[in-house]
Amino acid sequence: MEVKVAKTAGFCFGVKRAVEKAYEVAEQTAGGVYTYGPIIHNEEVVSDLEKKGVRVLESEEELRNLQDGTVIIRSHGVPKYIYDLLKEKQIACVDVTCPFVLKIHRIVAEESLKGRHIVIVGNADHPEVVGIKGWCEGPCTVIKTKEEAKKFLEEGHEKVCIVSQTTFNYNNFQEIVEILGEKRYDRLVINTICNATQDRQSEAEEIAKQVDTMIVVGGRHSSNTQKLYEICKSECENTYYIQTLADLDSDSFRSVQCVGITAGASTPNKIIEEVSKHVRIKF
Repeated sequence: MEVKVAKTAGFCFGVKRAVEKAYEVAEQTAGGVYTYGPIIHNEEVVSDLEKKGVRVLESEEELRNLQDGTVIIRSHGVPKYIYDLLKEKQIACVDVTCPFVLKIHRIVAEESLKGRHIVIVGNADHPEVVGIKGWCEGPCTVIKTKEEAKKFLEEGHEKVCIVSQTTFNYNNFQEIVEILGEKRYDRLVINTICNATQDRQSEAEEIAKQVDTMIVVGGRHSSNTQKLYEICKSECENTYYIQTLADLDSDSFRSVQCVGITAGASTPNKIIEEVSKHVRIKF
């Protein structure tokens, strides 16, 4: 069996930086260490950090009830008021927000102060988008689908700034931007999809076209992994979404000649290697 493993699979720059810093803080800090939400959308990494004493604060209420310790701001970023809250409570903060996400925070803060209605193309429930919204000084709308984009057009807006969740599907972003460009108004479009995301999606699509079966490895709550699965599924019907090797159904690979493997930005290389090695040896 031939196995094609995506070169771009695994930790991206922002995730690698965040995870390494979390381990460093856990090792060097005597008091309680917390992450505001899971450091990344990967249960294995979160579980391992918990063994080293890093607790996850699952809600704003838990953060407000915290009396001391060190809080790590994860790579997804947070709204501005979270920084204000930590400062008010005099709780130490280690900020590992991805630089590409911080760039979006600066853009929406500046452009909203200029009177632009901010449009974020992405998933409203995703922590990155929640964080971006929290830096807008004026009206803000999150758009995920073409239908939502058409509805937004009907409302009428004079000045608009359009940005994207860093892990959004590039082709879907372009389609939504085209719809929002159907009416003439003062429109500023900034493609803030991370280059690593675009490269990962393009490579996954190419591999999926060439194989009999595609395996996408990543956490169930990982937005970028879900996008990879959707892209691969559209090119290869036999596409499987797994979190670890334990989820792999061996019976699905009988009589398969060529398998492709890719993984989301929150997937450790160790898991990718385990899956790749298993497929090569087992089949």
